Amino acid sequence: MIEVQNITKSFGTLQVLKGIDLRIEKGEMVSIVGPSGAGKTTLLQIIGTLDRPDTGRVLINSIDTTTLGQRQMSDFRNRHLGFVFQFHQLLPEFSAIENIMIPAFIAGRSHKEAKERAEELLQFMGLSDRSHHKPSELSGGEKQRVAVARALVNNPEVVLADEPSGSLDTKNKQELHKLFFDLRDRFGQTFVIVTHDEELATLTDRTIHMRDGLLVAPSSLNPQPSTLNPHA
Repeated sequence: MIEVQNITKSFGTLQVLKGIDLRIEKGEMVSIVGPSGAGKTTLLQIIGTLDRPDTGRVLINSIDTTTLGQRQMSDFRNRHLGFVFQFHQLLPEFSAIENIMIPAFIAGRSHKEAKERAEELLQFMGLSDRSHHKPSELSGGEKQRVAVARALVNNPEVVLADEPSGSLDTKNKQELHKLFFDLRDRFGQTFVIVTHDEELATLTDRTIHMRDGLLVAPSSLNPQPSTLNPHA
């Protein structure tokens, strides 16, 4: 489904990714964890075609996204990928349903088709009665659910989330985490989630640990003191 092959990325003299190899299967929910500066968000942005690697390849459904031109990449991103960010990034002048419909319009879908899909998602999110409210009239949890619906409006194969529950209180975090699993079960998307939330990470199918631009095995994160006698 997703194949990351020997990805490197530098910003100036700082090498952020140092050769990442990763495979994520269709329908899998994967969390990426690690300290700040480990390269998690940079890796997510490269998988999501929001940035290009210096070297290496990213294949999604066997399509090498690193070979696509700018217009092809934008079209691929709109049709095949959905994004959820820590802060909802909703447009304040539009209602909830209008915010959800925007990616569908960009993909060339009719108003009728986009509206029907947005209404279906709002119903699934339990937000049908909030469809014509603007972001300023929604709670934090409601805004994030609208953002998730917007990510799903074009039926993407992959949903990429960067600290999606980072700005939510405990109750809304738990509801959002449950929502991700409900969505995966219903629509079959693959989820890749960058998070500092230990609760969410433990719920996912697999947790990928990063440190200093590399993937590391969990066992190497907290090495135990040697039991050998140093004087032996």
